[in-house]
Amino acid sequence: DVIGHELTHGVTQYTANLSYVNQPGALNESLSDVFGSLVKQYANKQDAASADWLIGNDVVGPALKPALRSLKAPGTANPHDDQPADMDHFAHTAEDHGGVHRNSGIPNHAFYVVATTIGGNAWEKAGKIWYEALNDPRLRPNTDFSGFARTTVRQASHLFGATSAECDAVKAGWGAAKVKV
Repeated sequence: DVIGHELTHGVTQYTANLSYVNQPGALNESLSDVFGSLVKQYANKQDAASADWLIGNDVVGPALKPALRSLKAPGTANPHDDQPADMDHFAHTAEDHGGVHRNSGIPNHAFYVVATTIGGNAWEKAGKIWYEALNDPRLRPNTDFSGFARTTVRQASHLFGATSAECDAVKAGWGAAKVKV
């Protein structure tokens, strides 16, 4: 998952080119976590229900066990994890380029809810929606959580239909993270 995470930073640089600060930077980190997790799930033949949704659990030392981050439950990955899962707990900070690693828990959790609501292999539908959103030419370097959320809804509607279960799942995911669509 960590290698997939790092490679996705390169993909993001050449697609949306999200600024590495504040919400765009947290989206950049989240996209890398999402696709890193999908790489791990694909390699381990795990569906959304059986995946652990942890990032870095195979590379962290004892102080950060069990993992660096959790998409399922941001803020619970290790004793030092203070990631929020929703906008009510968004961290306003100057540290870490405006909290790019910390606040990535918000879109991470949205993706987790989408993937588990849709079910099956997360890379087939939820991952496809996120990938198409990442490649949407309307994204800008300063795209915030709400802008990306609207883009994922647009892509879900385009791929599966505006009244589809997939589109409803995307809206529910962002709703769970309290991000306005």
